[in-house]
Amino acid sequence: MDRLIDELLTEMREARGAAARTVTGYGKDLQQCMQFVRERRLARSWVEVKPAHVRRFLADLHERDYARTSIARKLSALRALYRYGKARGKLSSDPTIGIRAPRQRRRLPRFLYPEEVEKLLAAPDGSTPLGLRDRALLETLYSTGLRVSELVSLTAAQCEGASEVRVMGKGGRERLVVLGRPAQGAIERYLEEGRPRLLARRKEEAEEERLFLNVRGGRLSDRGARRAVQRHVLRACAQHNIGPHALRHTFATHLLEAGADLRAVQELLGHASLSSTQIYTHVTRRRLREVYDQAHPRAE
Repeated sequence: MDRLIDELLTEMREARGAAARTVTGYGKDLQQCMQFVRERRLARSWVEVKPAHVRRFLADLHERDYARTSIARKLSALRALYRYGKARGKLSSDPTIGIRAPRQRRRLPRFLYPEEVEKLLAAPDGSTPLGLRDRALLETLYSTGLRVSELVSLTAAQCEGASEVRVMGKGGRERLVVLGRPAQGAIERYLEEGRPRLLARRKEEAEEERLFLNVRGGRLSDRGARRAVQRHVLRACAQHNIGPHALRHTFATHLLEAGADLRAVQELLGHASLSSTQIYTHVTRRRLREVYDQAHPRAE
Protein backbone atom coordinates (compact mmCIF):
# COMPACT_ATOMS: atom_id res chain seq x y z
CA MET A 1 0.00 0.00 0.00
CA ASP A 2 2.86 2.34 0.84
CA ARG A 3 4.60 1.65 -2.45
CA LEU A 4 1.60 2.63 -4.56
CA ILE A 5 1.22 5.87 -2.59
CA ASP A 6 4.89 6.68 -3.16
CA GLU A 7 4.57 6.00 -6.89
CA LEU A 8 1.54 8.27 -7.19
CA LEU A 9 3.22 11.09 -5.28
CA THR A 10 6.34 10.78 -7.43
CA GLU A 11 4.27 11.08 -10.60
CA MET A 12 2.37 14.06 -9.21
CA ARG A 13 5.64 15.78 -8.32
CA GLU A 14 7.72 14.97 -11.37
CA ALA A 15 5.31 14.42 -14.26
CA ARG A 16 2.33 16.59 -13.37
CA GLY A 17 4.20 19.44 -11.69
CA ALA A 18 1.88 19.45 -8.67
CA ALA A 19 2.65 21.93 -5.90
CA ALA A 20 4.67 20.59 -2.98
CA ARG A 21 1.83 21.30 -0.54
CA THR A 22 -0.62 19.37 -2.75
CA VAL A 23 1.69 16.35 -2.90
CA THR A 24 2.25 16.44 0.86
CA GLY A 25 -1.50 16.76 1.51
CA TYR A 26 -2.35 13.80 -0.75
CA GLY A 27 0.30 11.72 0.98
CA LYS A 28 -1.09 12.43 4.44
CA ASP A 29 -4.69 11.76 3.32
CA LEU A 30 -3.80 8.41 1.75
CA GLN A 31 -1.72 7.36 4.74
CA GLN A 32 -4.68 8.17 7.00
CA CYS A 33 -7.03 6.00 4.93
CA MET A 34 -4.49 3.18 4.80
CA GLN A 35 -4.08 3.29 8.57
CA PHE A 36 -7.88 3.23 9.01
CA VAL A 37 -8.44 0.06 6.96
CA ARG A 38 -5.41 -1.68 8.45
CA GLU A 39 -6.25 -0.95 12.08
CA ARG A 40 -9.78 -2.27 11.58
CA ARG A 41 -8.49 -5.25 9.56
CA LEU A 42 -10.72 -4.33 6.65
CA ALA A 43 -8.04 -4.73 3.98
CA ARG A 44 -4.34 -5.53 3.64
CA SER A 45 -3.92 -3.96 0.22
CA TRP A 46 -5.61 -1.34 -1.97
CA VAL A 47 -7.03 -4.19 -4.09
CA GLU A 48 -9.04 -5.44 -1.09
CA VAL A 49 -10.61 -2.07 -0.28
CA LYS A 50 -14.37 -2.09 -0.98
CA PRO A 51 -16.87 0.78 -1.43
CA ALA A 52 -18.26 -0.04 2.04
CA HIS A 53 -14.78 0.51 3.52
CA VAL A 54 -14.47 3.91 1.83
CA ARG A 55 -17.89 4.89 3.16
CA ARG A 56 -16.89 3.78 6.69
CA PHE A 57 -13.73 5.88 6.43
CA LEU A 58 -15.67 8.98 5.33
CA ALA A 59 -18.33 8.41 8.00
CA ASP A 60 -15.61 8.17 10.65
CA LEU A 61 -14.20 11.51 9.48
CA HIS A 62 -17.65 13.07 9.70
CA GLU A 63 -18.18 11.73 13.24
CA ARG A 64 -14.83 13.26 14.25
CA ASP A 65 -16.05 16.67 13.01
CA TYR A 66 -13.74 16.98 10.03
CA ALA A 67 -14.66 19.88 7.76
CA ARG A 68 -16.55 19.00 4.59
CA THR A 69 -13.70 20.38 2.51
CA SER A 70 -11.23 18.08 4.28
CA ILE A 71 -13.44 15.03 3.72
CA ALA A 72 -13.85 15.93 0.04
CA ARG A 73 -10.09 16.33 -0.33
CA LYS A 74 -9.40 12.90 1.18
CA LEU A 75 -11.92 11.30 -1.17
CA SER A 76 -10.26 13.12 -4.06
CA ALA A 77 -6.88 11.70 -3.02
CA LEU A 78 -8.34 8.17 -2.98
CA ARG A 79 -9.85 8.67 -6.43
CA ALA A 80 -6.50 9.85 -7.76
CA LEU A 81 -4.79 6.77 -6.32
CA TYR A 82 -7.24 4.35 -7.93
CA ARG A 83 -7.17 6.15 -11.28
CA TYR A 84 -3.40 5.93 -11.21
CA GLY A 85 -3.43 2.25 -10.20
CA LYS A 86 -5.98 1.23 -12.84
CA ALA A 87 -4.20 3.12 -15.60
CA ARG A 88 -1.03 1.14 -14.88
CA GLY A 89 -2.74 -2.22 -14.43
CA LYS A 90 -1.93 -2.42 -10.71
CA LEU A 91 -5.55 -2.19 -9.57
CA SER A 92 -8.53 -3.84 -11.21
CA SER A 93 -11.40 -1.89 -9.64
CA ASP A 94 -12.15 1.50 -8.12
CA PRO A 95 -14.20 1.46 -4.87
CA THR A 96 -14.62 5.25 -4.97
CA ILE A 97 -16.91 5.11 -8.03
CA GLY A 98 -20.42 6.21 -7.10
CA ILE A 99 -19.38 7.73 -3.78
CA ARG A 100 -20.20 11.40 -3.63
CA ALA A 101 -18.24 13.99 -1.74
CA PRO A 102 -20.20 15.95 0.89
CA ARG A 103 -21.95 18.99 -0.50
CA GLN A 104 -19.88 22.07 0.17
CA ARG A 105 -21.28 25.16 1.83
CA ARG A 106 -21.02 28.12 -0.50
CA ARG A 107 -19.31 30.87 1.45
CA LEU A 108 -18.72 34.40 0.27
CA PRO A 109 -15.03 35.20 0.09
CA ARG A 110 -13.61 37.46 2.79
CA PHE A 111 -12.33 40.75 1.43
CA LEU A 112 -11.50 44.31 2.44
CA TYR A 113 -13.19 47.54 1.36
CA PRO A 114 -11.08 50.14 -0.50
CA GLU A 115 -10.62 52.39 2.55
CA GLU A 116 -9.52 49.36 4.59
CA VAL A 117 -6.97 48.52 1.90
CA GLU A 118 -5.62 52.08 2.07
CA LYS A 119 -5.17 51.80 5.84
CA LEU A 120 -3.53 48.41 5.44
CA LEU A 121 -1.06 49.60 2.80
CA ALA A 122 -0.09 52.55 4.99
CA ALA A 123 0.43 50.40 8.10
CA PRO A 124 4.07 49.21 7.63
CA ASP A 125 6.81 51.43 9.04
CA GLY A 126 8.73 52.75 6.03
CA SER A 127 11.80 53.61 8.11
CA THR A 128 12.74 49.96 8.72
CA PRO A 129 13.86 47.21 6.30
CA LEU A 130 10.99 44.93 7.34
CA GLY A 131 8.51 47.81 7.00
CA LEU A 132 9.71 48.47 3.45
CA ARG A 133 9.48 44.77 2.69
CA ASP A 134 5.95 44.51 4.08
CA ARG A 135 4.75 47.56 2.15
CA ALA A 136 6.11 46.06 -1.07
CA LEU A 137 4.60 42.68 -0.16
CA LEU A 138 1.14 44.11 0.52
CA GLU A 139 1.18 46.30 -2.58
CA THR A 140 2.20 43.31 -4.70
CA LEU A 141 -0.54 41.07 -3.31
CA TYR A 142 -3.24 43.69 -3.89
CA SER A 143 -1.92 44.63 -7.32
CA THR A 144 -1.58 41.10 -8.68
CA GLY A 145 -3.92 38.78 -6.78
CA LEU A 146 -1.07 36.28 -6.38
CA ARG A 147 -1.33 33.22 -4.16
CA VAL A 148 1.09 33.38 -1.25
CA SER A 149 3.15 30.50 -2.68
CA GLU A 150 3.51 32.43 -5.94
CA LEU A 151 4.39 35.62 -4.08
CA VAL A 152 7.29 34.14 -2.10
CA SER A 153 8.64 32.51 -5.29
CA LEU A 154 9.19 35.87 -7.01
CA THR A 155 12.81 36.80 -7.64
CA ALA A 156 14.42 40.23 -7.41
CA ALA A 157 15.50 39.99 -11.05
CA GLN A 158 11.91 39.29 -12.14
CA CYS A 159 10.45 42.34 -10.45
CA GLU A 160 13.12 45.03 -10.71
CA GLY A 161 11.75 47.73 -13.02
CA ALA A 162 8.96 45.41 -14.25
CA SER A 163 5.33 46.31 -14.86
CA GLU A 164 4.40 42.71 -15.70
CA VAL A 165 5.62 39.44 -14.22
CA ARG A 166 5.26 35.85 -15.40
CA VAL A 167 4.44 33.42 -12.61
CA MET A 168 3.96 29.66 -12.44
CA GLY A 169 0.68 28.79 -10.73
CA LYS A 170 -1.23 25.65 -9.82
CA GLY A 171 -0.89 22.70 -12.16
CA GLY A 172 2.18 24.24 -13.80
CA ARG A 173 0.05 26.89 -15.52
CA GLU A 174 2.00 30.01 -16.42
CA ARG A 175 0.32 33.40 -16.48
CA LEU A 176 1.09 37.09 -16.69
CA VAL A 177 0.24 39.40 -13.78
CA VAL A 178 0.36 43.17 -13.71
CA LEU A 179 2.26 45.32 -11.23
CA GLY A 180 0.53 48.69 -10.81
CA ARG A 181 2.53 51.86 -10.28
CA PRO A 182 2.15 51.88 -6.47
CA ALA A 183 3.43 48.29 -6.35
CA GLN A 184 6.31 49.14 -8.68
CA GLY A 185 7.24 52.11 -6.50
CA ALA A 186 7.08 50.08 -3.29
CA ILE A 187 9.22 47.30 -4.80
CA GLU A 188 11.76 49.81 -6.14
CA ARG A 189 12.16 51.46 -2.74
CA TYR A 190 12.41 48.09 -1.01
CA LEU A 191 15.09 46.94 -3.47
CA GLU A 192 17.07 50.13 -2.97
CA GLU A 193 16.73 50.67 0.79
CA GLY A 194 15.29 47.61 2.52
CA ARG A 195 16.42 44.42 0.81
CA PRO A 196 20.18 45.17 0.88
CA ARG A 197 19.98 45.71 4.65
CA LEU A 198 18.16 42.39 5.11
CA LEU A 199 20.58 40.61 2.78
CA ALA A 200 23.51 41.92 4.83
CA ARG A 201 22.22 39.92 7.81
CA ARG A 202 22.87 36.61 6.05
CA LYS A 203 25.58 34.44 7.58
CA GLU A 204 26.21 32.65 4.28
CA GLU A 205 28.12 34.40 1.52
CA ALA A 206 25.78 33.22 -1.25
CA GLU A 207 23.29 35.85 -2.36
CA GLU A 208 19.58 35.06 -2.03
CA GLU A 209 17.69 35.47 -5.32
CA ARG A 210 14.18 35.68 -3.86
CA LEU A 211 12.56 39.10 -3.81
CA PHE A 212 11.11 38.90 -0.32
CA LEU A 213 13.52 38.08 2.50
CA ASN A 214 12.99 37.24 6.15
CA VAL A 215 14.53 39.03 9.14
CA ARG A 216 17.73 36.96 8.81
CA GLY A 217 18.19 37.71 5.11
CA GLY A 218 16.98 34.31 3.89
CA ARG A 219 14.01 33.60 1.68
CA LEU A 220 10.62 34.45 3.17
CA SER A 221 8.40 31.39 3.73
CA ASP A 222 4.66 31.05 3.10
CA ARG A 223 4.10 31.15 6.85
CA GLY A 224 6.27 34.24 7.24
CA ALA A 225 4.29 36.08 4.57
CA ARG A 226 0.98 35.11 6.20
CA ARG A 227 2.16 36.35 9.59
CA ALA A 228 3.27 39.66 8.12
CA VAL A 229 -0.08 40.24 6.44
CA GLN A 230 -2.10 39.20 9.49
CA ARG A 231 -0.06 41.46 11.75
CA HIS A 232 -0.73 44.54 9.64
CA VAL A 233 -4.39 43.69 9.02
CA LEU A 234 -4.97 43.37 12.75
CA ARG A 235 -3.24 46.68 13.39
CA ALA A 236 -4.89 48.64 10.56
CA CYS A 237 -8.33 47.06 10.30
CA ALA A 238 -8.79 45.26 13.65
CA GLN A 239 -9.80 42.06 11.81
CA HIS A 240 -8.74 38.55 12.75
CA ASN A 241 -8.12 35.63 10.37
CA ILE A 242 -7.41 37.85 7.37
CA GLY A 243 -4.35 36.62 5.48
CA PRO A 244 -2.78 36.89 2.02
CA HIS A 245 -5.63 34.98 0.36
CA ALA A 246 -8.10 37.63 1.52
CA LEU A 247 -6.09 40.16 -0.51
CA ARG A 248 -6.47 37.84 -3.51
CA HIS A 249 -10.23 37.88 -2.87
CA THR A 250 -10.09 41.68 -2.50
CA PHE A 251 -8.19 42.03 -5.78
CA ALA A 252 -10.84 40.04 -7.68
CA THR A 253 -13.82 41.66 -5.94
CA HIS A 254 -12.63 45.21 -6.62
CA LEU A 255 -11.87 44.44 -10.27
CA LEU A 256 -15.32 42.97 -10.90
CA GLU A 257 -17.11 45.76 -9.04
CA ALA A 258 -15.29 48.26 -11.25
CA GLY A 259 -16.62 46.50 -14.36
CA ALA A 260 -13.79 44.12 -15.28
CA ASP A 261 -14.61 41.18 -17.55
CA LEU A 262 -15.00 37.89 -15.68
CA ARG A 263 -12.77 35.99 -18.09
CA ALA A 264 -10.03 38.61 -17.76
CA VAL A 265 -10.16 38.20 -13.98
CA GLN A 266 -10.02 34.43 -14.46
CA GLU A 267 -6.80 34.81 -16.45
CA LEU A 268 -5.26 37.18 -13.89
CA LEU A 269 -6.09 34.78 -11.03
CA GLY A 270 -4.86 31.73 -12.93
CA HIS A 271 -8.07 29.74 -12.53
CA ALA A 272 -8.39 26.71 -14.80
CA SER A 273 -12.20 26.96 -14.74
CA LEU A 274 -14.48 29.97 -14.91
CA SER A 275 -16.63 28.42 -12.18
CA SER A 276 -13.79 29.05 -9.71
CA THR A 277 -13.89 32.76 -10.56
CA GLN A 278 -17.67 33.10 -10.34
CA ILE A 279 -17.60 33.13 -6.55
CA TYR A 280 -16.28 36.69 -6.85
CA THR A 281 -19.43 37.88 -8.58
CA HIS A 282 -21.00 38.35 -5.15
CA VAL A 283 -22.33 41.83 -4.50
CA THR A 284 -20.97 43.74 -1.53
CA ARG A 285 -23.47 45.16 0.94
CA ARG A 286 -22.34 48.66 0.09
CA ARG A 287 -22.84 48.19 -3.64
CA LEU A 288 -26.21 46.56 -3.01
CA ARG A 289 -27.29 49.59 -0.99
CA GLU A 290 -26.11 51.98 -3.70
CA VAL A 291 -28.11 50.15 -6.37
CA TYR A 292 -31.17 50.08 -4.11
CA ASP A 293 -30.96 53.82 -3.35
CA GLN A 294 -30.59 54.66 -7.03
CA ALA A 295 -33.27 52.35 -8.38
CA HIS A 296 -36.05 51.80 -5.85
CA PRO A 297 -38.93 54.30 -6.09
CA ARG A 298 -39.26 54.57 -2.29
CA ALA A 299 -35.56 54.41 -1.44
CA GLU A 300 -35.54 58.04 -0.32
